[in-house]
Amino acid sequence: MSKLRIAAAALTLSAAGFAAIVGHEGFEPVAKPPVQGDRPTYGFGSTFHADGTPVQAGEVITPPAAIRLSVAHITKGEPQLRACVTAPVSQEEWDILVDFAYWRGFSGACRSEVVQNINAGRYADACAAYLNLDSRKAAGRDCAAAGSGCRGVWLRAQERNRKCMEAQ
Repeated sequence: MSKLRIAAAALTLSAAGFAAIVGHEGFEPVAKPPVQGDRPTYGFGSTFHADGTPVQAGEVITPPAAIRLSVAHITKGEPQLRACVTAPVSQEEWDILVDFAYWRGFSGACRSEVVQNINAGRYADACAAYLNLDSRKAAGRDCAAAGSGCRGVWLRAQERNRKCMEAQ
């Protein structure tokens, strides 16, 4: 069933979308690389402080501060995403896209095949693009491979693809 699509400029991440992001990310109180070779991450997947400085290994964050940091990150990034998404999207598609941008980086998401396909009106191709190499690799590893140490990256990309297709 097709969903109502509206201008991205009118959308913001839903509460359900935010809950899905923090649920998937999980809470980590002490900054450490989630995958060997990645940058240190803490809270709900944060690699940067609200001021833009990188998180350093060993830093500690509380759950309330982690929620505030994730909200700040999304609040800062969503306008950039709204500016680069020129085709209409549904709330479900927007939530999935923000989830992707939270993982990939908002500027990286804007340069992605996902956004290129959305802007061209190729929504199913945008869904397929969630499975591209950026979503399959982490620190030079193939995350689709069992025992890669980053399998969650690939499983999350598959979930984005599935939810995106369901939103069509």
